[in-house]
Amino acid sequence: MKLPAAVFLCVSLCLLPLEAVRADEPVDTVQTVIQSQITAFLNDDAKTAYSFASPTIRGKFPSESAFFDMVKKGYAPVYRPGNFAFGRSKVTGDMVVQEVLISGPDGKDWTALYQVVKQPDGSYKINGVHMVRAAPGPEI
Repeated sequence: MKLPAAVFLCVSLCLLPLEAVRADEPVDTVQTVIQSQITAFLNDDAKTAYSFASPTIRGKFPSESAFFDMVKKGYAPVYRPGNFAFGRSKVTGDMVVQEVLISGPDGKDWTALYQVVKQPDGSYKINGVHMVRAAPGPEI
């Protein structure tokens, strides 16, 4: 007996180990965090953008305005991206490194490697961004 494709797919997914189903969960969450922060930058919403910063970053930039100024000056492609897309990701324990391919405001291509860490409350916060003047970026 042949099963319709939709039934086969459902049965196949139901038989996957639970770990396999959850494997994309932190990556999806991290991508949402990054997307939300970039949207806040585009809207000049320092308060919301700062809310996604980890305690380590907040320690280095103890106010929303100091953080926002740092991003404007040092991370123009992140502050004002032309286009961006998520690339590769790597999950190691409670940390996710997410590659983001960005076209900067000057039209040049960049790769931003976001380090995002899980917090004790279960949320994910951005702990740093390493900019590489190339696309795609180096191994993560």
